[in-house]
Order: sequence, then C-alpha cells, then structure tokens
Amino acid sequence: MKYTTREYGMFFIALVITLVFLFPIYWMITTSLKPIQDVFATPPMIFPETIQFDAYIKNIIEDRSILLYLKNSFIIAIGTAALTLLLALPAAYAMARFKLKGSGIFLLILLVTQMVPGVMTAMPLFILFSKFNLLNSYAALIIGNTTLALPFAILIMRPFFLSIPRGLEDAAVIDGCNRFTAFVRVVLPLTKPTLLTVGTFSFLFAWGDLIFALTLAMDEKIRPLTMGLTKFIGQYGTQWDGLMAVSTIAAAPIIIMFILLQKYIVSGITAGSEK
Repeated sequence: MKYTTREYGMFFIALVITLVFLFPIYWMITTSLKPIQDVFATPPMIFPETIQFDAYIKNIIEDRSILLYLKNSFIIAIGTAALTLLLALPAAYAMARFKLKGSGIFLLILLVTQMVPGVMTAMPLFILFSKFNLLNSYAALIIGNTTLALPFAILIMRPFFLSIPRGLEDAAVIDGCNRFTAFVRVVLPLTKPTLLTVGTFSFLFAWGDLIFALTLAMDEKIRPLTMGLTKFIGQYGTQWDGLMAVSTIAAAPIIIMFILLQKYIVSGITAGSEK
C-alpha cells in the first residue's frame, strides 16, 4: 500500500505534536532519576548521564507517608467513580427514556455547572459538611469530587441511552420482564463502554483533586497524593527530584489505565453521537 506525500506530511505533523505533548512526561521521569546537581545543570541535560533511584527510595521506602497518601487517593478515586456511576446511571436513563417536565432546563443546568470552578463549591461544602460532622473523612472528599463528576457523567451517558432502540426493552417486557429487569438484563450489558468511560474520567477527576483535599481534609491520615506533592515545595526552594519522583508515581496509574482502556474510552465517548 502506497502513501501519498500529503499522508506522510500529516503523519509527520501528528508525530511532532505527539512528541511535544509527551515531552513534559519524559522530562518529569528523567528529572526524578537524575542526581540533584544534574537537575540544575546548564545547559539542561536532555538525556541523563547518571541514573539513580535515590528519590524513589527516600520517598517510598524510607518515608512511608507517600504510601499512605497513595492509598488515600485510591480510596477516594474509586469511591468517587462508584458513587458517580450509581447516581448517573438511573438519572441519565430516566432523562433518555421518559418525558420529564423540565428536563431541558435540567440539562442546561448540568451544562452550566460544568463551567463552575471547583473552588466555588469548596466553601459551601465545607460549611455543609461541618454541620454534619463529615469533615476529615473519606465521605466528604468522595461526595465533594462526585459533585464535579456527576454532571459530566449524566451528559455523557444520556446520548448513549438515546441511541439504544426502545424495541429491545419492549421485546424483553413481552418475554416477561418488567422495566427494571429489562434495564438490568438488556440495556445495562450494552453500556459497558460508556460505564468504563464515565468511571475512568470520574476516577481521574478525583485522583487529581487538590481543592477539596485542601478544604475538606485537615487530617494527614486521609489526605490524598496531591497533598503529598505540596510537601516538596517550601518557602526556601523546591525539592525537584522528590517532587518529580512522586509526580511520576501519581501519573503512573492514570497512564496505565488509559493505555489498557483506551479502546473502550474512545467508543464510550463516541457512543450515541448520532443523536
């Protein structure tokens, strides 16, 4: 198969753009492996001459607090993804299948909430959770992150439900199912790509959260990994090797998740696009 000059040119442009976007990740990883004197070398060392793992040993093996932050991040992110799916699934299905009064206004509200910065909701949630004694708990961070992920989840899932023919559910009802069992046995198995997409992005929102971690959690025992990164930034300087090492650890689960699930994520985002 022969390629045209135009196709080669498009491939080259795409390759350059990809390398530009991947370079910060490469620089983060190489900085975490350099001796501290090489980090400040002039001119900057694109390819490290010496590779060492002192920053990883110091912050993972010797200082166990990073592992605690990492555990907290997994608990909060998985909890956020689960709660978001639990709430978004019936909401999106109801908006797609039933003629609800005011559904258009509700969709508009969901779109508007996507433009509201998370810092705008941090203080109201702090006041609310303080009244219910939820501060310094996993529940506070999970609920807080869910408030940001839920509108996105509903907006992504609703078009997919619209794309599923009603005839599938009607046939299941004729065969003896009620509406709920028809949803569980017929519709739900078809939503796997969308569920994985929504779950992955909800996990990502919570994994990278810093606003709620600063506002709703003052106890070190429940703070996520994003708070662990701030310990390397002090008044008199930044520990770049340690910061880049922990940043690499923080980025690794997200990179691995997208590599393994990219097929489902792409199909989940494009599902129902004809609607």
